[in-house]
Amino acid sequence: MPSNTLKKGEPNLVSEQTVNTKSEFERLLEESFSYKFEQGDIVPGNVVRIERDGLLVDVGSKSEGFVPAKEISNVPIDNMDDVVHVGDRLEFYILREENENGQLTLSLKRVAQARGWVQLEQQKKNDDTIRARISAVVKGGVVVDVYGLRGFVPASQLRVKGTTPEELIGMEIPMKILETDTKRNKLILSQRLAVQEEKATQREKILTTLEAGQTVSGEVVRIADFGAFIDLGGLDGLLPISEISWERVSHPSDVLKVGQVVTTKVLKVDRDKGHISLSLKQMLPDPWKEIEDKFSEGQVVTGTVRKIQSFGAFVQIYPGVDALLPTVEMSEQPNVKPEEIVQVGQEVKSIIKKFSPKEHKISLSLRGVDVSDLIGG
Repeated sequence: MPSNTLKKGEPNLVSEQTVNTKSEFERLLEESFSYKFEQGDIVPGNVVRIERDGLLVDVGSKSEGFVPAKEISNVPIDNMDDVVHVGDRLEFYILREENENGQLTLSLKRVAQARGWVQLEQQKKNDDTIRARISAVVKGGVVVDVYGLRGFVPASQLRVKGTTPEELIGMEIPMKILETDTKRNKLILSQRLAVQEEKATQREKILTTLEAGQTVSGEVVRIADFGAFIDLGGLDGLLPISEISWERVSHPSDVLKVGQVVTTKVLKVDRDKGHISLSLKQMLPDPWKEIEDKFSEGQVVTGTVRKIQSFGAFVQIYPGVDALLPTVEMSEQPNVKPEEIVQVGQEVKSIIKKFSPKEHKISLSLRGVDVSDLIGG
């Protein structure tokens, strides 16, 4: 007789154990479905199937939950497979409680939105700068995507220049958060404030690191009668008209144009006032040093009249070097006017009366020069 054969009157332990196991399983099964799923809850679940109109998700309810395609992502998508995959374990927001078939309607994007609002409110509290992607250009500003949410940037808060609306789409720009209203689903941002803060940081960095004698490059952003302003990456430096060229400059616009990039030398940094003085001519060889052994007093030189004043004329005798021809040295006759003797652009021969290149001073004279050799060309 097999050892597991029951004798008459003995209890059937196997049957009782099977019955007990079954009832325990049923109890656990019932408990697993006893959780009350309510609208607004966030529950974990596994993606079990991707269908044409949405996702089927196992969240532990009596039947699989359903995520409509429009509830997968806040950003338009062409293919659901680009966002989720079968087997992914994610968190889902309950949009609607179980229907008559026991199926829940779920949302994936609402979870990202809820977390996005929490993160945005904290970042607004911290005055953080965030980055957002422009998704649409609308009347009065642009729409941006950030953390699965959509925000609005008024045109007055934009600082994107030189681009068409089409070129703005897809651009990622820094933002400050102006307003968050979760109840009204309202998010207002500002690029202007983010740019201002960035420039303030850059200005502080520039003032801290710049020293006289350093070489810097920048863009000409404004031209005035007295010089030009160069953007050094957040802080403008002044390039005085006297520091533009070794040659005499009538107006900065004769040499520079707005938008032009120039390399200059730092002359002075005033950290208290936030002022920076620059020089363009210091980037070039000093012509006054080059002429030290080229000229001497008593030497006859040929030059071009560059400018006439009541007290005399400036004559360029070497590139970047203008010498003064005083009125009293133009003629033996008294009370002559400079324009009666020379004209701008005229080539003249003169004698060097005084030569002081270290002081950037050269004085000329026409007196004593043969009249036939006085004016050439």
